[in-house]
Amino acid sequence: MSEIAKVFVGAQIHDGTRLHRGMVLAQMQDGSRCILTAEEVPQGIVAEPMAGGVLCPGFVDLQVNGGGGVMFNDSPDVATLRRMAEAHRSTGVAALLPTLITDTPEKTEAAIEAAVDAIAEGVPGIIGLHLEGPHLALSRKGAHDGALIRPMREADLALILRAAGRLPNLMVTVAPENTSTAQIAAMAEAGVVVSLGHSDADYETCMAAFDAGATCVTHLFNAMSQMGNRAPGLVGATLAREGVHAGLIADGIHVHPASMRNALAAKPEGIFLVSDAMATAGSDITGFTLNGRKVYRAEGRLTLADGTLAGADLEMGRAVHTLTHAVGERLEVALARAISGPVALLREDMGLGRIESADHPLVHFDPETGAARVVD
Repeated sequence: MSEIAKVFVGAQIHDGTRLHRGMVLAQMQDGSRCILTAEEVPQGIVAEPMAGGVLCPGFVDLQVNGGGGVMFNDSPDVATLRRMAEAHRSTGVAALLPTLITDTPEKTEAAIEAAVDAIAEGVPGIIGLHLEGPHLALSRKGAHDGALIRPMREADLALILRAAGRLPNLMVTVAPENTSTAQIAAMAEAGVVVSLGHSDADYETCMAAFDAGATCVTHLFNAMSQMGNRAPGLVGATLAREGVHAGLIADGIHVHPASMRNALAAKPEGIFLVSDAMATAGSDITGFTLNGRKVYRAEGRLTLADGTLAGADLEMGRAVHTLTHAVGERLEVALARAISGPVALLREDMGLGRIESADHPLVHFDPETGAARVVD
């Protein structure tokens, strides 16, 4: 074991899954970390005091559309990904899946190349790609451009399968009514995380998609068939199906706290936090464009001119704060939903979600405000 360089004292410690109180976090000479009792620390070791809060692994966000004033759709290249990753790192995010919202085939190809190149260049925080569309339901398009939504074709599937072989992690959001079970099965077999979203499919169709290999649901409750007494829809299928994961936008705007509370009670395991962040993340801009349409930022909301929600003005730390303060979830569990919860979906986790990893940043989180920062 490497020698101890310093210890952090005065904060609770979350190891990615569990919360430890009354312990200290030792940082070794090689950058790795371990949790110790105060008595286990040799005399003479430098102590860095923390004014309360929680030390934890960096957050992992599987749905990030932009940040630092830029949108991935506008310029899908390495420079954009670097800027997005830097902006989100400033809010405590160790790693993310840059997300391309429904666009042209040419943009999709460019997004794949950008992600492959960013990973090859070692851009910190970029661990793959999330393609959200274009194979969605027009009736549940939300802020996606309806003119670009279409069924999955043979060429689309081939492109995705090639990308799966070049990327460590690839997530694809599809609506089962615009994607066949055979296509879902082929993607899943290739290692793609197939996520159902922007769908009006009925319960039976969603269950068939899960049977075919879909393992996730994109932003639970939003842009999908809801749970009714006789028609459970995608929401009901998600909550009923064991082993299916679901992202949740916990800003108190996209989903009412009572609905979040009910979902978490019905499905204690598998629901994880996403920001669905747009260009506004880590910046002070008041608006941006999405597929040529103006998106307005006001009072914590991002909307198109007609009031349609267009992503979220949300940081992961504030999402954790929403779960603990508005929903009433325990801090230990809420933090895990932003750390080990999303990591569980990754094909290659790269050591993310574990406090001991020297390869990823340590974060200080303030449970009272939701503020998070990387500890140097």
